[in-house]
Amino acid sequence: MSVVPVSPAPAEGIFGTTYRTSSIGAFALIAIAAFEALAVTTVMPTLARELDGLSLYALAFSAPLASGVIGMVAAGQWSDRHGPRRALEVAIVTFSLGLLVCGLAPAMELFVVGRLLQGLGSGALIAALYVVVGEVYPADLQPSLFASFAAAWVLPALFGPALAAVVADVAGWRWVFLSVIVLVALATVFVVPALRMLRPRSATEVEAAAAAPARRGLLLWATVAAVAALALELLGSLPGLRAALAAVPLVVLVLALRPLLPGGSLTGRRGLPSVIAVRGLLSASFFCAESYIVFVLQEQWQVTAVRAGLALTVVGVVWATASQVQARLRARLDDTTVMSIGSAVLLAGVLVLLLAVVLDVHPVLAAAGYALGGAGMGFAYPRTGVATLAASSDADRGFNSSALTISDSLGGAVALSISGAIFAAAERGDSDPFSAVFALAVLLAVGAAVVARRTGYRAPVAPDPAASRTARSR
Repeated sequence: MSVVPVSPAPAEGIFGTTYRTSSIGAFALIAIAAFEALAVTTVMPTLARELDGLSLYALAFSAPLASGVIGMVAAGQWSDRHGPRRALEVAIVTFSLGLLVCGLAPAMELFVVGRLLQGLGSGALIAALYVVVGEVYPADLQPSLFASFAAAWVLPALFGPALAAVVADVAGWRWVFLSVIVLVALATVFVVPALRMLRPRSATEVEAAAAAPARRGLLLWATVAAVAALALELLGSLPGLRAALAAVPLVVLVLALRPLLPGGSLTGRRGLPSVIAVRGLLSASFFCAESYIVFVLQEQWQVTAVRAGLALTVVGVVWATASQVQARLRARLDDTTVMSIGSAVLLAGVLVLLLAVVLDVHPVLAAAGYALGGAGMGFAYPRTGVATLAASSDADRGFNSSALTISDSLGGAVALSISGAIFAAAERGDSDPFSAVFALAVLLAVGAAVVARRTGYRAPVAPDPAASRTARSR
């Protein structure tokens, strides 16, 4: 009797029958978070003037970056102990509440509170969503879904800034926040099928997660670091000698970061610590420039919000293109070389931006410098993740990945806090505040370029057995 082999069922993709709805919902949530980050940059100059809150301009950008770290850590711990479902639900509600507060804020102070809630929610949302993917999707489908998440960050760059500018011009900037709440609700409905596939944690798993040494105190230190980063801007912006009080949160920040990062990250020790440091310096320099690019185009050259937002669109495309280029050069260029080249390109970009502002040349040159900086980020940024994983073992992979994210977010938050203080001081001293801010971006890029050269490892030279025998015989 012959046996007829049964052909295996064709593999189902992320948009197959089982996962289609969940994949669309997850993609939409990431895209909405990305859109909101870009949309705020486009409308921030307008709303800051309307709310008479230019003094809190930088804080409105640094607030979600700092609170996002707390959200990431809290959601990660919650997901490990009790599963990601409730963490994701709370994250979505918190993010939506932040949008509501921002859209209805009568004053800049309340708007900043909304931004804190947005960051807390979006940080927790992304962390919990990644856990959902790990538990619901089979291993062979996870790379495809994470690739769609990367696209979810790129697509808003193509349409988000212009759309936000049009909405603000037609209906008012408040609707840039309020209208998104409806989109979040719709995306959440699509994610529900994935949440139903999650299994509950057992009592043993809950106890093991709670007792994990790497998790103890992590949320506390993350909260202290985030609060210190925000206090740095508030105290640094005070007039006169009172600005010296900013030294207190700066010291607290350094102390709080030490248990959150690998040893030597703050001093640029060779190897993994320098990789973590480069990630923070890259984010610090680029996001310092990004937060003020639309502002300076409007203030110095009277560029409309729609046209100024095009700079953000171009950078999104350039960043994605540079990321693809570095991926294709994976076999030719090692991680240290790529990070060094990317940091140097970022430095060149922010330097061009600074010169365009100082010399008051055409705004296209300023936008071109910003775009060049985006190319440097797209080239170097992905390799920091690759280098971190390559330098990690099973025992510390989770901690190192968390440290990379914390360095990324707090690097940007601290840079924006310092830029806010510098901006205020320059205005009081009748100097050009934009030149001062972009000069800070240049200094941070110099730091990234220097530390990037220290990200490589010097492999220990194995002793020569023959030489050892000869030495012993003597």
